[in-house]
Amino acid sequence: MGIVALNPSIALLRATLLPALPLTFSLLFMSEISPYDAQFSSVIGQDYDMLQLICPAATEMSRLVGTAAASYAQHTDAFPLHIIELGGGTGITTLSLLMATEASQILSIDNEPTMQNQAKQRLQAWQTEGRLRFSADDALTALQQLADNSADLVATAYTLHNFLHSYRKQVIKEIFRVLKPGGQFINGDRYGLDDLSQHTRTVQAEISHYFKVLLPLGRNDLLEQWIVHLFNDESEPHVMRETVAVQQLLDTGFVQVGVAHRQAVNALVTALKPKH
Repeated sequence: MGIVALNPSIALLRATLLPALPLTFSLLFMSEISPYDAQFSSVIGQDYDMLQLICPAATEMSRLVGTAAASYAQHTDAFPLHIIELGGGTGITTLSLLMATEASQILSIDNEPTMQNQAKQRLQAWQTEGRLRFSADDALTALQQLADNSADLVATAYTLHNFLHSYRKQVIKEIFRVLKPGGQFINGDRYGLDDLSQHTRTVQAEISHYFKVLLPLGRNDLLEQWIVHLFNDESEPHVMRETVAVQQLLDTGFVQVGVAHRQAVNALVTALKPKH
């Protein structure tokens, strides 16, 4: 077998990340200690809007979450529409939900102050109107504090894939509990492809795009952190495969589970809590 030359991006990846291996592995193994990750308190959280450049599909998924919420609002008599948002982050998806319908009241949950403080500043007008509240608890703790059958919608984008499988399972059960009969769960997120070879190729292309966008900007620090985060997303305790995720929703009791608007590893998943 001949010698295979390293792809320039992979070679640079090695040169960039090898000196930082202690940091990399400490972040990866942190997930074994905490059921949810605190990586967004770092440079990622400070420059989260850069995600729109390195992953345009993320912004599109946030828009689609709002579109799905608007569609639900058109077919319900609920007023006001009580929406729970998990992982509100810097407010990108929150704004999409606010714009979906004026007849809504939103509780946005995020335990990363670096990101939530940005959302509070950007969305202050809706707080003043009384349409938006914030919770700094983690997703499971916040949901456990809510009453049964109290929410019309639970919406989220790029949050559930960060959770350990066991924690995610608990969160989904709580989502089902707090939704009113006929309520909807909406999630724009990373849903791994069932075809592992295709999934691997897709993630490789994703990493290559990180390099193409961030290196010309001189953001090696952000490049490193996003790749570390991607390692975490793709690790066995975290990765959220489409078929497994859909079956988990069905096993919890959801019906009409749908997967739409797939873009590479990103997809919009919706599910309803039965009316009876």
